[in-house]
Amino acid sequence: MTKFKVTVTSDTVCPWCYVGRRQLQAAQRLWEQKYPDSNDTFDISYKPFQLAPDWARGPASSISKEKFYLEKFGRDRVVKMQQHLKGVGESLGIDFKFGGQTGNSRDSHRLVQLAKKHGQEAEGKALDGLFAAYFEKNDDITSYDTLRNVAVEAGIPEDEFQKAIVESDEGGPEVDKLAGEARYSGVNGVPDFVLQDRFRLHGANDPSTFVSVWEKIKAAEL
Repeated sequence: MTKFKVTVTSDTVCPWCYVGRRQLQAAQRLWEQKYPDSNDTFDISYKPFQLAPDWARGPASSISKEKFYLEKFGRDRVVKMQQHLKGVGESLGIDFKFGGQTGNSRDSHRLVQLAKKHGQEAEGKALDGLFAAYFEKNDDITSYDTLRNVAVEAGIPEDEFQKAIVESDEGGPEVDKLAGEARYSGVNGVPDFVLQDRFRLHGANDPSTFVSVWEKIKAAEL
């Protein structure tokens, strides 16, 4: 039996990080289908990254997502990006929408850090909830109401969320530290995957790519 360790560095406002999470999940299913009697396990953990760390913090950073992307990339490029994401998303069960607000992702990363205290399942639910809220429901990821709904769905008591996320900066220094360490280590784009502390994959990857690396890891143990 092998315990596959995967460390993912990602940002909750990065569409390719949502794609990457779904591709990793598909890779796990593919492994289990290919090797149903292996009893192998997966230890998946997530580290924060901020594509725009200098934005104002909290709800004050909320701006129109459409306006932000049009100003940054121009209409022609935005249209092409959206069409490409739509197609990729549909193949993975993601219904990308492009309205709503964007803003500083730091509070959402603090929520993921809070969810970690409740275990890997809660961490995964928080991540899935954040990605779905932002990319499929056009919810404002800087809004405490959005974050509260995600937290409760992930199994975090509402009063715990209130004290940690709204009334304090719990998890903030840790998010800043981890995001800074990622940049210092050479991560300048996300998603970034490190498998077994040795093998690095960057960006969107076909599920079979993960499986190939896991097979290499497995073979090295024999």
